[in-house]
Amino acid sequence: MNIALMSHDKKKELMVQFCIAYCGILSKHTVCATNTTGKLVAEATGLPVNLFLSHAHGGIQQIGARIAYNEIDMVLFFTDPQSNDLDADLRYITRLCDQYNIPFATNLATAEMLILGLQRGDLDWRDIVRPKTTKPLKA
Repeated sequence: MNIALMSHDKKKELMVQFCIAYCGILSKHTVCATNTTGKLVAEATGLPVNLFLSHAHGGIQQIGARIAYNEIDMVLFFTDPQSNDLDADLRYITRLCDQYNIPFATNLATAEMLILGLQRGDLDWRDIVRPKTTKPLKA
């Protein structure tokens, strides 16, 4: 499965800690992320992370396009509810995930439920929605 990672600045450390904790599960999947978040995760975990542009240069739009083309199976976007800086981007990704039925978490509790469900096979239905003929995700 293709898992996209994004996080507001104040939540980047939480994303890194989450990925360290669930590195064993994430290592069985393809992980992509916006540039800064992805670099931090890759450095901390040793996971291969496909890097998109940074938020300021259109990385969220790149991930959004992959969602629209059914190339993303799960999105973890740790958000800072106190930040107004990225509200438009959060709405954009939320709308796309809702439109294309992509499992989506904006906080640690929901992300843990999704990642544990992924491990159990609860998200295997994505293989029906996104057949294996889809090309591997490239940044």
